[in-house]
Amino acid sequence: MLLKNCNAYINGEFIKTDILIKNGKIEKIANDLNDENTIDLKGALVSAGFIDIHQHWREPGYSHKETIRSASIACAKGGITTAMQMPNLKPVPDSKENLQIELDLLKNSVIKAIPYGAITMGEKGESLADLKSLAKDVFAFSDDGRGVANAQMMKEAMIQAKELDKHIIAHCEDESLVNGGHMHDGEISKKLGVKGICSSSESVQVARDMLLAQEVGAKYHVCHISAWQSVAMVEFGKKLGVKISCEVTPHHLVSCDEDIKQNDGKWKMNPPLRSRYDKEYLINALNSGIIEVIATDHAPHSKEEKEGPFEKSYFGIIGSEFAFSLLYTKLIKTNLVKLETILDAFSTNPKRIFNLSDCGELKEGSNADIVCIDLEKEWVLDEKDIVSGGKNTPYLGEKLSSQVILTLVNGEIVYQN
Repeated sequence: MLLKNCNAYINGEFIKTDILIKNGKIEKIANDLNDENTIDLKGALVSAGFIDIHQHWREPGYSHKETIRSASIACAKGGITTAMQMPNLKPVPDSKENLQIELDLLKNSVIKAIPYGAITMGEKGESLADLKSLAKDVFAFSDDGRGVANAQMMKEAMIQAKELDKHIIAHCEDESLVNGGHMHDGEISKKLGVKGICSSSESVQVARDMLLAQEVGAKYHVCHISAWQSVAMVEFGKKLGVKISCEVTPHHLVSCDEDIKQNDGKWKMNPPLRSRYDKEYLINALNSGIIEVIATDHAPHSKEEKEGPFEKSYFGIIGSEFAFSLLYTKLIKTNLVKLETILDAFSTNPKRIFNLSDCGELKEGSNADIVCIDLEKEWVLDEKDIVSGGKNTPYLGEKLSSQVILTLVNGEIVYQN
């Protein structure tokens, strides 16, 4: 296959070139190439495929929300060629036996899929999972969906993860500070009469874990960072030489609690959308390199689970299919963030930080994991066009710019518009 007339993002630069693919790999990157099987991209953006290290595919255990098949197709539609599945499943992948159930189901994926292993048994925080038996087949260890409350248990998990050369990837939330809240504790929560969640519920655990990671020498990554204090802790950790990184979601970059005009559960997510100041702090941290990774935290639910007010709705929104378009529309076109920064955070940086050798990059000899995007395309996010099993997003009806037109995994077309 020959991708003709590409605007390729290679080593931080945009280059007009052709890309020849053979046997699943990039064979040649040069101008004026020819092949009988040619796709003329007419100047579309071409990047290494996106890597999303934070996804909820809901299977096994919750297939009424999403299946592995539908989740992976949604990823392909959004240009994601590799995705990592969080362990809040049924059964929880806390043992080799339970993990094997998920591994067998992941064969239904149309993209590269790598599961997480749980930190604690059943994600209950009471005893450590068998990390050693899981290590060979998992991306990292996480109890996403809840924080590990016991500091000694987190420290022991970090010690074992270091020995296994794996990351601890933490959902930072001190449940004693959540206090039954549903959205960010601020002026908007008071106005709507919805119980709030304070920022310190996240940031105190980030600070604790950062200090533990420093003591142990573990590789530590913060999930879906949302509060400016949490980012400050990550920055401090980096200055101390801690092996620390973090991710931010598209929705925390483009929205804040001021966008919530009524008590509508479609806006309910964990962590919640915080203040305008927090959002601007996150954008600045992305631009400065403190935040290095963007991850969608794609979290589908059934329609019934997201209807009604905050108090009755489940936490979580979807994002696989339109994450790049949302960021391009809200951040890049408004000159708040450079295109290069978004592409690095979606592909280059996660590949580097987590040493993902199987994930392709735009260089000769690499696996052909590629996304092609029409930056001029304008479209409206319509529920009927969403292929994910979940339709739960507050961005329905938004007019978006840019759209994925072609996604390849190991040189095979997994999505074509």
